[in-house]
Amino acid sequence: MKKILVTGADGFIGSHLTEELVRQGYSVRTFVYYNSFNSWGWLDQSPKEIKKELEVFAGDIRDPFGVKEAMKGCDVVLHLASLIAIPYSYHSPSTYVDTNITGTLNILQAARELNIKKVVHTSTSEVYGTAQYVPINEEHPLQGQSPYSASKIGADQMAMSFFRSFETPVAIIRPFNTYGPRQSARAVIPTIITQLANGKREIKLGAINPTRDFNYVKDTVNGFIAMMESENSIGEIINIGSNYEISIGETAHLIAEAMGVPIEIVTDEIRMRPEKSEVERLWADNKKAKEIIGWEPQYYGKEGFKKGIIETAKWFAIPENLKSYKADVYNI
Repeated sequence: MKKILVTGADGFIGSHLTEELVRQGYSVRTFVYYNSFNSWGWLDQSPKEIKKELEVFAGDIRDPFGVKEAMKGCDVVLHLASLIAIPYSYHSPSTYVDTNITGTLNILQAARELNIKKVVHTSTSEVYGTAQYVPINEEHPLQGQSPYSASKIGADQMAMSFFRSFETPVAIIRPFNTYGPRQSARAVIPTIITQLANGKREIKLGAINPTRDFNYVKDTVNGFIAMMESENSIGEIINIGSNYEISIGETAHLIAEAMGVPIEIVTDEIRMRPEKSEVERLWADNKKAKEIIGWEPQYYGKEGFKKGIIETAKWFAIPENLKSYKADVYNI
C-alpha cells in the first residue's frame, strides 16, 4: 500500500478524497490546518470507521518545517491546501501568495529533498480566465483576472518549474467548478441551496449570465485518484471537467426545480465581481483526461448535473448539516 499525504484534507474536496482513499485501502496521512479547537474540519464528520484509519497532522502549509515533517515516510502527496475564495483575494492578496505560491513551494522543495515518488498539485479552471475559445483545453492561455487566479497560476508554474529543473515527479490536476455536499457557501450552488432550504424565495446572487462547467465532487475525487495512479500523468497538466456549460441563472432555476420551490433572483451588488475580474465563460475540454489517465465524468450533461444537484440538495436539507451555514450572511 502506498502512504499518501493529503494536504487540505479538512476542506470540501479534500475530505471527500480522503474518505475515498481509505475506502480503497490506501494508508492516508492528512494535513489539516492547525487550530486551538483541535478541529479537523469536515473530517470531524467522517464515519468512525474512516477516522480510525487516519493519521492526522495539524500544521500550516506556509511553514516549510512542518510541511517537510508531514511528508516524511510518504510515497505520494496530493496537494489541495489553498485559499480559494475570490472575493477575499481582492482585499487580502498577500495571504494568497503566502498560502498558494509559497505553500506549494514548500511541498515541492520537501518532495525534492525526500525523494517523494509523486506530487499531484491542484490547479483551478480560474487560471484560464474568460474563455478565448471553447471548449477550453490545456493549451488555452492563462489569465490572472483575480489575485486568487494569479496566485494559482504562480503555483502551477512553480510546480512545472520543479519538474523541468529537477525532474520532481509532478502532475497538475486542473478541476473545473466542483460542487457537492460540504461545499462552502462562498460558492454559488451552496449559496442558492442554503437560501432556498431556509425558506427564502427571493435569492440574492451576483452576475447570472456567466457560464460554468460544474462537476460533482465524486467525479473530481475520481479524477485525483486517476491522476495519482496513472504513470502517464507526470509532467502533465490535465483538465477535470464535464464538458457541459450552463449559466448561473439557469443553474439557479434548475436547483429550484429540483427542490420543488419557486424562485426569484435578486441582484446583490456586493456579490458582483469587478467587471474585468469576472470570468464570463468556462467550458472544459476533457479529452486529455480520457486519453492519458482514463478518466471520464459519471455526472455529465444536463441529466448528470441534475442528478448531482439532487444529491447535493438532499445533504443540505438535513438540519444537522444546514445549521452549519449562515444563509442570511454573504460569505466571501
